[in-house]
This record gives sequence, structure tokens and C-alpha cells, in this order.
Amino acid sequence: MKLLFLACLNPKTGNHTTAERIRSYIESAGHTCELRDAREFQSPADVVNLVSEHPKFEAALAIHLFKAGRLLMDIEIPFGVIFGGTDINEDVKVEQKRVVMEQVLLKARFAVAFTDKLKEEAELFLVSQSSKIYVQPQGIQTDVTEKFCWTEFLRSSGVRTEHVDELRVFLLVCGLRRVKDPLYLVEVFSKWHCENLLNVLVIIGPKIDPVLSAEVETVVKRTAGVFLAQERCQQELHAAMKRCFAVVNSSVSEGMSAAILEAIDLGVPVLARNIPGNAAVVQHEVTGLLYSSPQVLGLESKEVHPLGREQRYYTTA
Repeated sequence: MKLLFLACLNPKTGNHTTAERIRSYIESAGHTCELRDAREFQSPADVVNLVSEHPKFEAALAIHLFKAGRLLMDIEIPFGVIFGGTDINEDVKVEQKRVVMEQVLLKARFAVAFTDKLKEEAELFLVSQSSKIYVQPQGIQTDVTEKFCWTEFLRSSGVRTEHVDELRVFLLVCGLRRVKDPLYLVEVFSKWHCENLLNVLVIIGPKIDPVLSAEVETVVKRTAGVFLAQERCQQELHAAMKRCFAVVNSSVSEGMSAAILEAIDLGVPVLARNIPGNAAVVQHEVTGLLYSSPQVLGLESKEVHPLGREQRYYTTA
């Protein structure tokens, strides 16, 4: 079967990673999957023209009902959709977008939600199509390069110290956009760094929102203990995650965070903002800590400690 797969493919983002992972799985099952950036198409008519090309596509798939699924509305071949966090956490709040999403869901052959919570929210906000919505968590397979140099990574991020091996590096992995709220924890981590210079926060991810990216750069330059790293390829990012003390999440909303799943797969502790998407993935005080405010995180973090390199999870005293 030849499958057209539409998704938002900003480089080095969770959406891109998830799409590539799904594409790889489809092809490993013996099918042909052509992954295309939804932003290439101006309207459903553009997709109609594409699927009519020879050899014809036999089915289609899209991540995000509004961003990509709406482009499949006029095609004659069957298609399925995958809910993204933006669908339920953001787009359903806009009436015009919600109506389009309902139309997509009605026409789709099936829909996939990564968590039970995401399915419940979809059923609550959209026209009920319970029989179409299936829950399937993401499968994660991390890949760590052996050529990665931890010391060079820290130095290139602006971290200057002779005690690299003693540092407690907290890694905030996120694209620089509002929904990820990358500045949410800056103040509490800076305060913690001033109390103990070995505690540092490194923010790493692509600069998606130019205005916010400039704001983050400005804040980081004047904030002690907080650094901004240049985005890396997936292998190098996984290597950095494996070396850090903990992976941090500060998002306002998530569908299912690829960074959190990858950290858990790598055996790295996670400090995640207590939102539905994160609570569906992180088991509090087992695979990580869920925090409700920067202040609570500051109090809890001083008590957490890794319980051996093999387990690498957090617990509070």
C-alpha cells in the first residue's frame, strides 16, 4: 500500500520526531509511506492533485486534525488522523477551528489518541465519535551517538566550570514557542544555582517563534545558572539527555511529550509540569516528579536524588 502522511515538520521538534517514528513503523510493515510537510499545501485541492499522481496513493494519514487533517477533506481515498496536543489543548477553543476538526473527524476512517485522557477530551469537545477513536501510546526507541562530548556540549552552551563531572545539569528540551513556556522555571533555577553553583539549567531546542526566541536569549544572558544550547541532531540530543541529571518539562499543554518518553526510555529522571498530557506519562515519584508551580519544584528538587545509574529515577524524602 502507498500511503500519504501529512504532518507539521519543523526540524528537530517533537512533531517531526513522532512523524518520522510512525513513518518508519509503517514502512517496516511493508508499505510505502511518503511523509510530507502540511505547510507545503495551501488548500485541500493541492492534496487532491497530489494523490491523483501515478502511482496513486491508496490511503492517507495526518497528525493534527486542524493543521493537517483538514487538507484531506476532499480526497476520495480513505484516511485516518492522529490527535496532537494542540488539537485538544488549543485549537478546540477556537470555534472556527473546532468546526473544521469535527468535519475531519466525521469523515476520517479512524482517529488515534496517544492517551486515554486525550480521547476523553476529544469526546468532550468534539462531536462524539467514540467508536472511531483508538488509544495507542507512542513507541519510543532512542538512539545515542558514541561521538558525543559532554564537556564540549556544556562549553558551547556557555557553561564554564572545571567541575564538569560534579555538575547537576537539568536539561529543558523544547522548541522555543509559547506553549512550551521555556522561561517558566528560569527564576527558581537561577536562585537554586546561586545557592549551589553546581546546579544549572540548560534550555535546548529549535527557535520556532522568533519573538519568543529573542526574549529567551535576552533573559538567559542576564540570568545566572541558566544557559541556552544550540539545537542538536536527535542522536546528540539523546546523548546529552543521558548525561544530564534530569530532563525538565515546563509546557502549558502537551499531547504526549516525545522528550519525556525519550528520557524515560534512557533511564533519565523527569521533572514535568503537572498537566494532563504529562500526568498520563509520568508516574509521580517513580519515573519522575510532577510539579504544580516553580516554587514547589524548587522545594522538591532539593530533596530528590538519583538512586543509582541503573535506575535513575527520583524520589522525595
